[in-house]
Formats: sequence, C-alpha cells, structure tokens
Amino acid sequence: MSTEGVNKSRRRFLTAATTVVGGVGTVFAAVPFLAYWQPSAKAQAAGAPVEVDISKLEPGQRLTVEWRGKPVWVVRRTKQNLDDLTKLSDKLRDPNAEVTTQQPEYVKGITRSLKPEYLVVVGICTHLGCSPNYVKADDAHNLGSDWKGGFFCPCHGSRFDLAGRVFQGVPAPTNLVVPPYTYLSDSRIVVGVDTKG
Repeated sequence: MSTEGVNKSRRRFLTAATTVVGGVGTVFAAVPFLAYWQPSAKAQAAGAPVEVDISKLEPGQRLTVEWRGKPVWVVRRTKQNLDDLTKLSDKLRDPNAEVTTQQPEYVKGITRSLKPEYLVVVGICTHLGCSPNYVKADDAHNLGSDWKGGFFCPCHGSRFDLAGRVFQGVPAPTNLVVPPYTYLSDSRIVVGVDTKG
C-alpha cells in the first residue's frame, strides 16, 4: 500500500476530532445515567435539617414542622407546665427517660430538652404510629381532673406528658422520640442536626 499523497497532519486532526466528539458523546450519555442514581430533590429535602423560627411562639403554644416526613412539635412550656413535670413521676412508665434510644444523649433530665422552656419531639405515638392530639390542662377533655396537659393519642388512648413521657397503663411502650436538634440562636432551632455535628 502506497502512502504517497497522505496528509499526516490531516489524519492526526481527524483522529483527534473524532476522539473529542466521541468523548463528549460519552459524557452526554453518562450524565443522565449517573443522575438517575442521585437522590431526587424531594428525597434530599425530606432528610435535610429543618430550621424553625420560635420567636413568635407564646407560652403554651405548639408549632409543627415536618422533618423526614414526620411531624415534629416544638412546644413552649409555661412555668406551671415545668412545675407539673416533677409531680408526675409515679404515673409514668419511664419518668427519668432511661430508654436512651428515645432521645439524644445530650438531652437529659425530666424536661427531655436542651432548654427547659422548649420541648422538641416527634409527634408520632410509639404504639402504632398515630399522631396524638395536644391537649392543654384547661382544654375541654375527659382525661381526668388530674390531667396536667400533654398529648393524647385518639387511636388507642396512649397519653404522654409535656415532656413526651408515656403514662403507665397505656398501649404505647416508650416515650415520644426527641429528634436531634440544636439552637442557632435564642429564636432559631435546627431539627436534624446533632449538637455535636
């Protein structure tokens, strides 16, 4: 075979151009394939930390936000609510929150919170996953004259105090779960971020 009249620089150019076009085509084909394996924006948002503004939360009020597809309640407890927590120990299944899987290790004491005034808890009953109602002591209810306020699950009658601690003699086996959270300031909480990270 004769190589006369062959333009070697043109051949190198065509080889390089073909390689570049093939590489670009491979990248364009790979991007949708790799993007398929990434979590969707909805999935990323569902697991992402949630910032909560508590500046307008009045004593006795509850605020609900969604984190990981679950309702998270932030309750601003009154001085009376905090005083009542100490009077309920003999009626609770786990008054000292000894089931450590129900709250982060840095949430200690009967208030089960970083700051006693604010309760942050997942609003799902630990029995079968219903969402309890927030029932204040002065709301109309049939929970007894000694009801100090808390959460009542209408599905099977489980009751929790204003620290999310479960009462004895109800179907729920454990306290309401306290999610990981931290304070950004006195008026902002981030749910889903551990204070250690």
